[in-house]
Amino acid sequence: MTTPQDPPARRVLRALTYNVHSCRGSDRRHDPARIAEVIAESGAEIIALQELDVGRKRSGGVDQADAIAVHLKMQAHFHPALHVEEERYGDAILTALPSKLHRAAALPSRGEPRGALWIEIEACGQKIQVFNTHFGLSPAERTLQAETLLGPGWIGHERCRRAPLLLLGDFNAVPRSRSFRLIDERLRVAAPRQSGRWRATFPARWPLLRLDHVFHNDRLRLIDARVIDTPLARKASDHLPIVVDLDVIS
Repeated sequence: MTTPQDPPARRVLRALTYNVHSCRGSDRRHDPARIAEVIAESGAEIIALQELDVGRKRSGGVDQADAIAVHLKMQAHFHPALHVEEERYGDAILTALPSKLHRAAALPSRGEPRGALWIEIEACGQKIQVFNTHFGLSPAERTLQAETLLGPGWIGHERCRRAPLLLLGDFNAVPRSRSFRLIDERLRVAAPRQSGRWRATFPARWPLLRLDHVFHNDRLRLIDARVIDTPLARKASDHLPIVVDLDVIS
């Protein structure tokens, strides 16, 4: 007589992407603690943040990446897309999981400088490749940035071929745009939906556009995707965050 075996434990990752707008809320106050509270309520383990100020006069000289990481008891990997004297502005990935920075560099830009980060995280017995980016405002610029990010120096690197992979960020691109479609041809999009429609993330108070996205490869299976649309989230930044749950496939 055989006895039934317990089902294998689910290996779930929770990730979040959030354009924090220099931690400047609808009340025009810069408040990293408020952003950290929105993130903490999500329970996410991997956090991709865009538009962080570090040492900038306009936001009180605070290292926002570090302040949010300390609040969440996480490590911050920060890349300054813009660096003028002591003032920096850019993107970060936060996590408490074992992690190391693989690459942080500029992307081709025609206006405001843009960049990307790539870190490797150890979780669920796997080495997971995680990317965070913030694309530009013009369609041609975004297309060039998407092509670069998909190239051999980034997502096309041999390290990413067999590993679970996550790409998060503010792409300044709606799903019908060319830059979005280029990425969607290579990866799967984790799309929060309501009544069959994609949920918008911008502007936070009256969301109309879906500019923020999470993509993953076939080594991760989507369980759930949702927009955080709480009163605090609508006040804390001009974007709403997206949080996703993903099953890690062996």
